[in-house]
Amino acid sequence: MATGSLTIDLDALVSNWKALDAASGAGVETAAVVKADGYGLGGARVARALARAGARRFFVAVAEEGAELRQALGPHPEICVFGGHMAGDSDMISDLGLVPMLNSVEQLTRHFEALPGAPFGIQLDTGMNRLGLEVAEWAAVAEIALAAGPTLVMSHLACSDDPDSPVNAKQLEMFRAMTDGCGVPRSLAATGGILLGPEYHFDVTRPGVGLYGGLPFEEAAPVAHLSLPVIQTREIEQGEIVGYGGTWTADEDTVMATVAAGYGDGLIRAMGNKGHLFHEGIPCAILGRVSMDLITVDVSHLDHAPRALDILGVDQTVDDVAEAAGTIGYEILTGLGGGRYRRQYTGGQG
Repeated sequence: MATGSLTIDLDALVSNWKALDAASGAGVETAAVVKADGYGLGGARVARALARAGARRFFVAVAEEGAELRQALGPHPEICVFGGHMAGDSDMISDLGLVPMLNSVEQLTRHFEALPGAPFGIQLDTGMNRLGLEVAEWAAVAEIALAAGPTLVMSHLACSDDPDSPVNAKQLEMFRAMTDGCGVPRSLAATGGILLGPEYHFDVTRPGVGLYGGLPFEEAAPVAHLSLPVIQTREIEQGEIVGYGGTWTADEDTVMATVAAGYGDGLIRAMGNKGHLFHEGIPCAILGRVSMDLITVDVSHLDHAPRALDILGVDQTVDDVAEAAGTIGYEILTGLGGGRYRRQYTGGQG
C-alpha cells in the first residue's frame, strides 16, 4: 500500500501518564489533556486507555470535542472545556454534562443565566494574557463565583518548558495571591509545570504533550511510530537535481528513495534538506524539498533498497523531527491527525 503506517502505542501512553501521575505526588489528582483529537493520535482511543489506567478528569479545547469524548467515555468521567461556555453551547454542556472553564465575566453571566446550578470551573489569567479572568475582574466577581461552587479554579503557565524562566515564579505568586483560601480545588501545572516541582502541583495536574512522548518530559516513552513506504528507488548521477526548485544537487552518484508522505500528511515542508528518516537505526538524509505527497531520501549507504523508512519511533522523537523543521513537537503530533495514514493501536488494555 502507498500510505504510511501510523502505530500508536497505548501502553507507552499509559506508562507516560503513570510516570507523570507519580511525579505529581500523593494526594494530587492527575487528569489528562486530550484536545485536538488526542494531539492527533485519536482522542477516543487515547482517552479510553487513560481512563482504564485511572484518569478520571479530561480536558478538551471546545465543547464539540467534549461531545465526542463523552460518547467515547460514557457518563462518569469529568470532561472540562478550556474554551469555556461559548454562545450556543448551553444545550451541549447541559445534555452531556460538560464542565466549562469560564474565562470571562461574559461567560460567567452566560453560564449562570442559561444553566443555573450546572457544574463549572474558572480559569484565571496569571500573566500569560491568553484566556482567563484578570486580577481586577476576578476581584469583582470572586465572591459570587465561589459561592456558586466551581469544581476547579485553574490557570496556565506560559514558560513552564523553561525551568529557569522567572515568569514561572511570578505566575505561581500571582496564582496564590488570587486563589489562596478560596476553598476550591486548584490547578496550575500541565506537563512542564509538573516537572517544575511540588509547589506548582496544587490539587490537580493536567499533563498533555508529555503523555504523547513530547518535551519537556525527556523521559517519555515514544507513543507515535510512523513508517513511510518507498514508492520508488532510483540512481541520481552527479550534477543532477532533486525535487521542486532544484534545491539539492548531487555532488556524487547517489541512490535515492521516494517515500509516500509529505506536507499533505502533516509533515513539515521546512524539513527539506535538513531532516532524516531511518532504516533499522540508520539515518537517511532528506534530499530537496518536502512536497505535498512525497519525500526524497538518500539511501546510498544502505546495503539494500528499503521497502519503508521510519520518521517517528525509537530512533527519532517528535521533537527531533520538529527541530529539523524549525517548529515544536506539538505541531508534528497534531499534524498526524490529518494524514492519510493507516492507523493501528497496540496495547492499552491494562
